[in-house]
Amino acid sequence: MKYTLCLLAFLFTGVFSHAQSSCDLILLETKKMFGNFSVIPGSAQKLTDRDGYDNQPSFLNNDQVAFSSIDENGNSDIIVYSFDTEEFMNMTRTEFKSEFSPRLTDCGKYISAVTVEEDSAQRLWLYPINFGEPELLYDDIEPVAYYAWFNNIAAMNILGEPNKLVYPYSRENVVELAENIGNCIQKRPKTSEITYIDKGTSVVLNGKETFELKSYDLEEKIAGNHGVALGQSDDFTWIDKNTLIMAKGQELYIKKVNKSMEWEKIAVVSMPGYGDISRLAASPRGDKLVLVMKRK
Repeated sequence: MKYTLCLLAFLFTGVFSHAQSSCDLILLETKKMFGNFSVIPGSAQKLTDRDGYDNQPSFLNNDQVAFSSIDENGNSDIIVYSFDTEEFMNMTRTEFKSEFSPRLTDCGKYISAVTVEEDSAQRLWLYPINFGEPELLYDDIEPVAYYAWFNNIAAMNILGEPNKLVYPYSRENVVELAENIGNCIQKRPKTSEITYIDKGTSVVLNGKETFELKSYDLEEKIAGNHGVALGQSDDFTWIDKNTLIMAKGQELYIKKVNKSMEWEKIAVVSMPGYGDISRLAASPRGDKLVLVMKRK
C-alpha cells in the first residue's frame, strides 16, 4: 500500500530483508520537567494500523516523524507523518529501489536513507526535502546497515566479517571506530559522541547476558562507556544529553548516565493485539515517544 501523497510543507526548526514481521507505530505522550522524564498514562495510540511493516521511526522535528514502510509488493519507501495535520506523505516512491532508516541531515536540507539499489548495492543516499533529485553520498562505502550523523558526516555500520563502525573524516581518511556493534547508532545530544551497543563481548549481570553501551567522541577521538544495555534489547535512544531510554518486552526503562548506571522502569505499554516493543524514537522537546510494536 502507498500512502496518499499530500502537499505538505516541512517545518524546519544488517541486511534489510523484505520478509519482515508485521509491526505498527505507537505514539505515547510524554513530559520532561526539571530533568525528569515520564510517560503520560493512557496516552498510547496507533499512528499506523495495517498488516504490514512500518518501522524505523526518526523525528525530523517536533511535529514530523519519518519511517520506513514496506508495501504489498515488498518495496520499502520513506513516509513522513505530520502530527498537526494527521496526514502521511511519501518522501520516496521508488519502484526498483528500497529505502530504510530515514534521518534528517545536520544541514536540514535532506532526509537520508540507506537505499537498496537495483543491483542490491546498499549505500547511503540523500533525498532533498524539496523533492529534488536524490544524491548518492558515499559511492565507495558499502554495504551500509545503520548510521548516525555528526558534523554533516555519517558514522556508518558497514556489513562484513566482522561488521565495522566507520567515520569518514575525509575521503582519504575513513577511520574504523569499532567492530561487531548492534543495529542502533545514536548521537548523544549536545556532545560529539556516537553511541552504540558493543556486541563483540558480553557481560553477565544478575545471571543474565547483556552487552555494554559504548561511545566514541569524534572530536576528542577517545572511546567511552555508558554501562550495560537493558538485557538483550538492541534499540535505544537519548531523551537528552544524560538520559537514555530502552525497552524490554512491553516495559520502558530510563537511565541517567550522569547519576546512576542503573535502569529504572517508568512505564508498561500494553496494546491489545501487540507484543514487544522493538524500536523507539523521542521528539526533540521530549513530549512524544514513538514506539514500534510487533503485531501478534
